Amino acid sequence: MGTLINGLFGGFHGRVGNLVGYTLKGKHVIRMIGKSEKPLTPARKANCQKMTVVNEILRPSIHAIRAGFRLAVVGTDRNEYNEAVSYNKKNALQGVYPNISLDYEKVLLSMGTLPVAVNPSISQNEEKITFNWEDQVFPGSQYYNDRAMLVIYFPDLKESTYQLIGAKRGEGTDVLPIDPAHVDKRMEAYISFARQDGREVSNSVHVGSLNLDRKVETAGDSTLEAKDSSEFVHQLQDELNQKITGDWELKLSQHDARIAELRINSPANEQVDIKETLSLLFKKAKINRLVVSINTGNKEMISFLKDLGFRKEGYFIENRFVNGEWINEYQFAILKSEWELLN
Repeated sequence: MGTLINGLFGGFHGRVGNLVGYTLKGKHVIRMIGKSEKPLTPARKANCQKMTVVNEILRPSIHAIRAGFRLAVVGTDRNEYNEAVSYNKKNALQGVYPNISLDYEKVLLSMGTLPVAVNPSISQNEEKITFNWEDQVFPGSQYYNDRAMLVIYFPDLKESTYQLIGAKRGEGTDVLPIDPAHVDKRMEAYISFARQDGREVSNSVHVGSLNLDRKVETAGDSTLEAKDSSEFVHQLQDELNQKITGDWELKLSQHDARIAELRINSPANEQVDIKETLSLLFKKAKINRLVVSINTGNKEMISFLKDLGFRKEGYFIENRFVNGEWINEYQFAILKSEWELLN
């Protein structure tokens, strides 16, 4: 039975039929409960998988999410968790239904205006995980005493370990202990900073991955050893070197063996058979996403990538130091589903 609040038009608390009323951040909310008998449309199926994938990393990190997104929802009727779900659902997913997965480098566990960690890295000594970053501040500066917030997510276990009040930004290092039973599990690490008074936070940054030699699940629901896929990609790199005169570097992503990374370091005149070689990545190595980094001055190859269906995703200023000078780079990418449709 529901209870009316402030008369007939004031909202209600409790359940009336298949409706439930409650108050959220000072507002009266009415929701329908129960399961719909209508079959799910393809769009709804895709949305359900997106929610499932995002919740896998956010739910076990709930306390870090509340601290990291707290300021992003101040003055609104939204809550921290829903804000994190909304952001990561839009920005941190890759692939198409039914093969949607997380792009761990794009996951955000904290959102704010403080400077992010500079050149963070991670290392492991048994159950001790060490985070390092460049301490580009000096004692007495406004950012020196910012406290590190550290999160490690274990994808195989769907669990997280975190430390919300860690070392000072100016110290440049911190250690996060983990369960001894988890020392050989795959890990995805994140770092952000918060003011000592809690009034500002930074965006989180993906620090890196550990123990990626574990088996990873492919789009076909079979398993593929990361090292086996790496050997195949190495063979394709040799093929590229034989077919073209340019300097190309092909490798698997450090955080997911289903993502291949291709860096084009110099122009290549021969474009014949490159398409065939790249097709093997999707067919033989079970690659779901191919990312290409290329010098912005390589106009001919950029045009060729666009003709193949690659989309430009980023522009990085002075991203690499080559032959004594800094160069700007574009990032292009294409999904397996897109490649098969266009090629």
